[in-house]
Amino acid sequence: MKNREKKKYYRNKSGFTLVELLVVMVIIGMLAALVFPRLIPKVGKGKQAAAKAQIELLGQALDQFRLDTGRYPTTAEGLNALMVDPGAPNWDGPYLKKAVPNDTWGRPYVYQSPGNHGDYDLISYGADGSPGGEGENKDITSWE
Repeated sequence: MKNREKKKYYRNKSGFTLVELLVVMVIIGMLAALVFPRLIPKVGKGKQAAAKAQIELLGQALDQFRLDTGRYPTTAEGLNALMVDPGAPNWDGPYLKKAVPNDTWGRPYVYQSPGNHGDYDLISYGADGSPGGEGENKDITSWE
């Protein structure tokens, strides 16, 4: 190619300018600013739903333990009795496929037997990790 043809070739080449890229980035940023605040509360509700589901599954394992042994694990034995034989007659575990999970916020479930609300109480104290609370901080319990 001759020098003149090379210059013409480069001028006709199309692409995005820096201004066009900046405009697109600003538009994407504005959309993200509108969408993300609406999604954040749903994450908290999802964690609460997962904790409720885990409490239900742990409750089923506790019921199976009681059917086999005639009692629920004591508070001292805790949920670990679902995985390791606490010396109870007719124990036929483990009653869970995997180790006893923590709640969805990474803290252990609180287990009491006998409980204040039934044969046992199983509690996750929510996002804040302390009793009581509203919204994401609300306690998730086995009796509600």
